[in-house]
Amino acid sequence: MSETVAGAGEPPRRDVDAPLVDPAANTGLLEVFQRRYLLRLLVRREIQARYQGSFLGMLWSYINPAAQFVLFFVVMGIIMNLREIEWFGIHVFAGLVVVVFFGETLNGGTRSIVQNKALVTKLAVPREMFPVASMLVSGFHAGPQLVILTGVCVVVGWVPDLVGMAALLLALLLMCVLGTALALIFSVANVFMRDVGSLVNVLTMFIRFGVPMIYPFTMVEDRFGAGSLEAYLANPIAQAVLLMHRAFWVGTTKDPEATALEHLPDDLFMRAGVSLLVAVVLLGIAQWVFTRYENKIPEHL
Repeated sequence: MSETVAGAGEPPRRDVDAPLVDPAANTGLLEVFQRRYLLRLLVRREIQARYQGSFLGMLWSYINPAAQFVLFFVVMGIIMNLREIEWFGIHVFAGLVVVVFFGETLNGGTRSIVQNKALVTKLAVPREMFPVASMLVSGFHAGPQLVILTGVCVVVGWVPDLVGMAALLLALLLMCVLGTALALIFSVANVFMRDVGSLVNVLTMFIRFGVPMIYPFTMVEDRFGAGSLEAYLANPIAQAVLLMHRAFWVGTTKDPEATALEHLPDDLFMRAGVSLLVAVVLLGIAQWVFTRYENKIPEHL
């Protein structure tokens, strides 16, 4: 800092030797949550836009998952008579909660920067805020699904337990971290090549059939051999589905202990814990990739 001589009667002017800082410069995910007020506004804006002009409004967030559950229960459980799995509708819907959460986070996050290009180019906010907001919006809509799932399970005799609640939290956290990490990477890629959004949409269509939601995971080994099961269980989305089964579906069966032994891998929590650590590392890599290409985003929008 140095002083410069000013005019008569004026205090000396101080010049600060410091680099200019871009107010829109990326400061990472930490800055996103430090600006929680803006994040809440963005999340509220996306939720309101989804139900704008609707008479029932947010009631649709309960009607849609309830209709899905009835559809699975009637079509697969009664019409198709898939009785090999006890309470088949609950088995499917429990997995569907985390699959939809992950899919909406990935799809919405991938398109978030392009869809909000007016805000991205004008507001001095961390651009990671847009994929993160998409994840929170997806989490908001997962809430009614969990309410319906819990209500149905209680009706058929389910009682929550600590291990099951730990499984629920681990499943949601795993999908949250992994979905946000991939959304950060693909949101930048979608800016440079818009085909990425369509590609991600196609990939998420295959997720429902690549996880043990409409079939038991043991069927994989029966069809493809012993070696295929390890590769299948390495999928963190499959692990999240199995964790949801432990949290809800297992407790609705006649013999929960026997069901857990038959339909869940012994090391499920260890596998999911390792996957969560890998997802955290991937989130750090995603942040680095996002930061590296962030300054080129405005010119491509």
